[in-house]
Amino acid sequence: MNLDFALLHAVVSVAKAGGFREAARITGSNPSRLSDAVRRAEQQLGVRLFNRTTRTVTLTEAGRALIERLTPAMSEIDAALDAVNQFRSTPGGTLRLNVPVSVSRLVLTAIVPAFLQRYPDITLEIVAESNVQDVFREGCDAGIRYDECLEPDMVAIPIGPRVQRFAAAASPAYLQQHGHPSHPRDLMQHRCIRGRYANGVIPAWEFERDGETLRVRVEGSLVVSIGGAMDLAVESAVQGSGIVYLFEGWLHPAFEQGLLEPVLEPWWLSFSGPWLYYHDRRLIPGPLRAFIDFIKQQPT
Repeated sequence: MNLDFALLHAVVSVAKAGGFREAARITGSNPSRLSDAVRRAEQQLGVRLFNRTTRTVTLTEAGRALIERLTPAMSEIDAALDAVNQFRSTPGGTLRLNVPVSVSRLVLTAIVPAFLQRYPDITLEIVAESNVQDVFREGCDAGIRYDECLEPDMVAIPIGPRVQRFAAAASPAYLQQHGHPSHPRDLMQHRCIRGRYANGVIPAWEFERDGETLRVRVEGSLVVSIGGAMDLAVESAVQGSGIVYLFEGWLHPAFEQGLLEPVLEPWWLSFSGPWLYYHDRRLIPGPLRAFIDFIKQQPT
């Protein structure tokens, strides 16, 4: 029986994702194309592989039997193609990375253009989100995370600056009207621009100095989603809405232009930079290997 390899890929993608829409999002295709590919695979095989309703897509018994045998075989085929890719003069293919929004803004802008210039045959897809997810569930090859988000079964290599800081800042007009806080506890008397994680948590602001660490619960009339709306937080601080607490690199342009002034700088919290991490396996896809080698060559 001759069955198009692309149709088998479509079947596996839909089975892994649990639906056409999710599979389309992960693979960069569209639901109707995947649905048509699965339908043609079923026609050629002569069996139904999925039970479809308006809300769910589930494997039939025949579909489960096929996927159990097909998934390892597809992985071997992908591995074989990756092995051949090593012999290309220039690696090619797609590399999909899952990263925090802050990394896309503050770290990758100094890396991605040069990487793409060196490897023009690689397509780089960046999935930037504030809500940390399992990068492999999202169909990504690797992820970038900070220390507290690393998983134990991963290989991690440093990427970007090895030390970063959180910084507090406010506009000159705000500070002239409300005064400069001299201690983190003074922030409880100020209007502060707070961030909220996707799980609903509004974190306290953390400071440190001479071995002393303080966590302060601040208040204010503006709350923004962490990651997705931080530009709004910065602009609101520039316009005098209150004190903002964010990555120093995110605030640096406003500092340079005099739009914001540092607040409580001796208390700013330092933390280690991010890491590129990936599964510890013998064969690494060509595009990912190229990215790893490129990162290792970069100054930190």
